[in-house]
Amino acid sequence: MTEASKGTIFVTGATGYIGGRLAPRLVDAGWRVRCLVRQEAKLRSRPWARSDAVDIVVGDVGDEQLLTDALRGCAVAYYLVHSMDASTAAYRERDHKLALVFGRAAAAAGVGRIVYLGGLGETGEGLSQHLASRREVETALGAGGVPVTVLRAAMIIGSGSASFEILRYLVERLPIMITPLWVHTEAQPIAVRDVLHYLMAVLDVPATVGRTLDIGGPEVKSYADIMRDMAAALGLRRRIVIPVPVLTPRLSSLWIHLVTPLHASIARPLAEGLRNRVVCRNDESRRLMPHACLGIREAMDAALAKMESGDVETAWSDAGVLPGDPSWAGGTVFVDRRIGTTNASAEDVWEAVSVIGGNHGYYAADWLWKLRGIIDRFVGGPGLRRGRRSDDELRVGDALDFWRVTRIESGKTLVLTAEMKLPGIATLSFEIDPVEEAGDKPVETGRTRLVLTARFRPLGLFGIAYWYGVLPLHEWVFRGMLNGIIGRAERRGAVGKARA
Repeated sequence: MTEASKGTIFVTGATGYIGGRLAPRLVDAGWRVRCLVRQEAKLRSRPWARSDAVDIVVGDVGDEQLLTDALRGCAVAYYLVHSMDASTAAYRERDHKLALVFGRAAAAAGVGRIVYLGGLGETGEGLSQHLASRREVETALGAGGVPVTVLRAAMIIGSGSASFEILRYLVERLPIMITPLWVHTEAQPIAVRDVLHYLMAVLDVPATVGRTLDIGGPEVKSYADIMRDMAAALGLRRRIVIPVPVLTPRLSSLWIHLVTPLHASIARPLAEGLRNRVVCRNDESRRLMPHACLGIREAMDAALAKMESGDVETAWSDAGVLPGDPSWAGGTVFVDRRIGTTNASAEDVWEAVSVIGGNHGYYAADWLWKLRGIIDRFVGGPGLRRGRRSDDELRVGDALDFWRVTRIESGKTLVLTAEMKLPGIATLSFEIDPVEEAGDKPVETGRTRLVLTARFRPLGLFGIAYWYGVLPLHEWVFRGMLNGIIGRAERRGAVGKARA
């Protein structure tokens, strides 16, 4: 992080999807960032929030006096607050009221301008409740007299975005989709990195003050075509889309709730908004802030690559998973994590981890692993016959039975990715680190921690059923594996001490 020198910027929604990505970029660009949050600990958990250039104000966006005090000295205020919970009819009214409060507080504090990320959509009658609410917020923010820069975007394609997650889950899990007629509606998606570019660029372009600018990627496509692009990006067969006139937004949101991680109360405003054509009306944003935006497929590939590497900055669920969500909500993978500690050294634990598989086996329930290998071979997978290149050495790219070594940090981390036939993507990781005593100066205890994590990203409803079908075996297989590794490490350490 660079030292703040340009002035102070106020950011609401700093723990949300966009705000959580924008704030660290503002700090890196030399701004001091003042964040309004309801829970300080949640923001403090993010590394960028520990910077000396970040001030945290704890409070509610509806508290006008607190807002006025917090906004004083800020040149610009980003308003990134918007209800997505349509479980009550009052959400639109509440959003309008909060925007009015914020606009008045900004005016009283002498803020130079407000920047708001709204939603694309044809103007006039016929807007969904969701998009109509966005328009009302735009007007309310400016009612206090502070100039408002509005950036209107359609679907944001990025790892962890709500729209992207809906799209990905639907395409992954449904080879044949019965959809409402809105599937033929045109949209102009934009990559999250391009949204962030525009949010930052307005600070350097005075001509954007008080303007409403449409931002979008270079392509306009129907939702049906966007779904087909997603299938191609995921390496899946072309999806069959069958539009029918009987699916209401309510039914659509319930279906989204069933098939994806998003709760119906969040899905409904998104589903309602899909009936509106969301395409940029002009190219003013690109003229004022020249930038080459990613195409739809490029944006999808970038998002999926981030997810595959585990490098997801923020997610739609960062604001908190709503009560009533299914057990797999709030994430893109199932996770089974087991932790053990031992008096053995990290070196001995690493040796025990690095010999796994092949002739050595998996420390526990080897007959189950062999049975799984036979089944895999029968259905066309590699099975266990490949073994491993070396009994005591691993390299990135090595085949290890029906796994592939995809990451090694010698002495610390080993990640295996499954190449067996599965209705999803599975990884098995081992992380080793010394146990330290907490304090001003952490002290190593001589003990070692081993974290074994099985992750599974299901493809289709069968993938979900598969995970829950094998879950009862995990205690036997993975707990036994963890104990076996620790046992071998301790025996090796004891032999070493005896020889010494």
